[in-house]
Amino acid sequence: MKATALQAKKRKSETVFHVMLLPAVVFCLIFSYVPLGGLVIAFQKFKPAKGLFGPQDWIGMGNFRYLLEMPNTVNVLRNTLVISLWKMVLGILVPLAVALLINEVANTRFKRSVQTIIFMPYFLSWIILSGIFIQMLSPADGLANQFIGLFGAEPIFFLGDNRWFQGTVIATDVWKTFGFNTIVFFAAITSIDPCLYESAKIDGAGRMRQCLSITIPCIMGTIVLLGVLSMGNILNAGFDQIFNMYSPIVYETGDILDTFVYRLGIREAQYGVAAAVGFFKSIISTLFISASYFMAYKFADYRIF
Repeated sequence: MKATALQAKKRKSETVFHVMLLPAVVFCLIFSYVPLGGLVIAFQKFKPAKGLFGPQDWIGMGNFRYLLEMPNTVNVLRNTLVISLWKMVLGILVPLAVALLINEVANTRFKRSVQTIIFMPYFLSWIILSGIFIQMLSPADGLANQFIGLFGAEPIFFLGDNRWFQGTVIATDVWKTFGFNTIVFFAAITSIDPCLYESAKIDGAGRMRQCLSITIPCIMGTIVLLGVLSMGNILNAGFDQIFNMYSPIVYETGDILDTFVYRLGIREAQYGVAAAVGFFKSIISTLFISASYFMAYKFADYRIF
């Protein structure tokens, strides 16, 4: 009887937390699970006039075959993978390096000021930043090309040249987001037991040896976690950024799956093909994130439970 009373009391105390969680669950159901029913469009020759639940023409894998036969599908997939992989790698290495450097600064006020400054761009939307970068990188009167002109070099069309576009979107994305991950890494670094560093100093270890033997191994779990979470977005190369910065001139190197879907579904009204691309993305992303969790457990002993 006493155990039953304790269990009832525990359930009653947890009710508050369940109620707090309810809005998030409802939000997830409405915007993440209910829309899954629309995936049937990927197997139909969808006509909006008939409605989502109307008598549509079923064509099976026809939309997927049409997608594979399109001449630019392979190029779009390659662009997506190249841009997203570079963003993933640099999105971890750059913040990690900056966090390690900030950790070496003794002046606390300077350290906090740097953290605040590099974190600020994370709160700006790509609508604002794209306008700023378009002006700064303009080949006519952009600040970047004015600086390049001081050395007698020709202006570079960063956002209108296929040779420069991918590097530009990768670099600007890393600049925008590295402040957030830097804070994450720095928080992990500050949680390391100071006694480890004191013991290393006694043994004669320098700052570099302390970093390699103590700091990085102690925050490896955080590095793995960020890597695992980013693997689920392997096919999300950044629609907001690229849509606001690209143009038909750079479709060859800048067109990604999300912008491809936008043009197919919104501009060309090929709803079935667009849904097929989204369905394909979801399957591949699920496989990648499952593989990343397996690798995290296998090589870094990381568990989600």
